Amino acid sequence: MPMNTAPNSNLLSFDHQPHTRLVFGANSVERVGDLARELGASRVLVVTDPGIVTAGHAQRVEHFLQAAGLAVVFFDQVHENPTTRDVAKCLAVARAASIDTIVGLGGGSSMDTAKGCNFLLTNGGKMKDYWGVGKAKLPMLPLIAIPTTAGTGSECQSAALIADERTHQKMACLDPKAAARIAILDPVLTVSQPPRVTAFTGIDALAHAVETAVTKKRNPLSQMYSREAFKLCVTSLPRVLKTPLDLEARGRMLLGAAFAGLAIENSMLGAAHAAANPLTAHFDVVHGLAVGVMLPHVVRFNSQDPAARRCYAELASAAEIARVSDGEAAAVEALVARLEALCNEAGLARSLSDCGVKRAKIKTLAAEAAAQWTAGFNPRAMRVNDFVELYHAAFTPRGDGDAK
Repeated sequence: MPMNTAPNSNLLSFDHQPHTRLVFGANSVERVGDLARELGASRVLVVTDPGIVTAGHAQRVEHFLQAAGLAVVFFDQVHENPTTRDVAKCLAVARAASIDTIVGLGGGSSMDTAKGCNFLLTNGGKMKDYWGVGKAKLPMLPLIAIPTTAGTGSECQSAALIADERTHQKMACLDPKAAARIAILDPVLTVSQPPRVTAFTGIDALAHAVETAVTKKRNPLSQMYSREAFKLCVTSLPRVLKTPLDLEARGRMLLGAAFAGLAIENSMLGAAHAAANPLTAHFDVVHGLAVGVMLPHVVRFNSQDPAARRCYAELASAAEIARVSDGEAAAVEALVARLEALCNEAGLARSLSDCGVKRAKIKTLAAEAAAQWTAGFNPRAMRVNDFVELYHAAFTPRGDGDAK
C-alpha cells in the first residue's frame, strides 16, 4: 500500500536528469579538442565576443581544437543581452560553414547566442517559436560551454535568453536539447575579467543562489545546489574582488556560479530577476547591478511568507552568517545585511536613483516586471502594486529619503 504523506510536507518531489557533463580544473580548457572529438565533431563554430578575442582565450581554444584535427570557424561579435538580430548573424555564419558542433565561449551572452543559433540551425523558424518550454522537435547539435565569467551559470542550463530586437522583450527558450553536452569550468579563464565584470557577475551568481532557495519550484535537490552555491560565493566573492589573481577563489566562484545554474535548472528564479529585466531594457542598467539593488528588498518582501523565511534562515545558517536557533527573523536580517555588505564591497550603486532610473517610470517598470516569467515562481504572489512598492523601496538608499 502507498504510504500517506502530509499534504503540507516540505519534502517536495523532483525529477532530475543531468544533461551536462562538468569538467573542472585549472587549464581544463586544454581538453576542448579531445572532448569535441568525443562528441563526433569535425567542423566547430566558436561563438564568443570581441573582449574574449582580445584576452587571447579564443585563440587558445582555436589552437586546441585544430590540434585535435578539427576545422574551426568563429562568430566573435556577440553583444551583451543578445537579440534576435545577433542570433540571425551567428546563424548565417553557422550555415555557411556547415558546422556540426558549437562551442560557446564567454559569459552568458555568448552561451545564449550559441543556444539560440542551435535552435534555428537545427529546427528552423524564428526564436519566438521556441519561447516557452520544450518547443524544439528535432535533435540539436552538440554544444560545449566554456564560461569565462563566474555569473550566469548558463553552462548548466537548458535555456536561451534572447531579446526581441524590436520590442526588447526577453524570451526564455527552454528545452533539454539546448543544454550543453559538456561544460568546461577553467578558473584560469576568469582571471582576465575586468574588476567591474567580476563584481557584477559575482553578484548575479550570488542572487541566483538566494532566489533559487525559495522559489515555488524549490525541492531538496535544487536547495542542495542553492546552499552550496551560496556558501562558495559568499566567502569567495570578497577574495576575488580584493585579490583578482587568487585562483582558488576564482575556482570557487566558478563552481558556485555553475551550482547556482543547476539550481535554476531545477527551481527557476523569482522577483529580483523579474524586477531587474525592465531596468535593463529601459535604462541599460547592467543585469548584475539591477539584481543586486533589488535583491535585499525582495528578500524582505518574501520573508513575510513563513516557508520562505525558513529557507532564507537556513541559507544564512549554511554559510555561518547566522543560526536558525537564534530566530528566523534575526537570521533573515543577518542575510540581508551580508547581501548589502557584499554589494557595497563590489562597488554597486546603492539605489535605483544612483543607476539613473526615473521615478516617473516605476508604474511602467512594475507592469513589465509582473509579466516576467520568473515572477510566477516567486514564493509570494507578485502583483503590479507589489513591484511598485519594491521599486520605490529601492529608489533611494536604505535610511535615506523615502526608502522603505
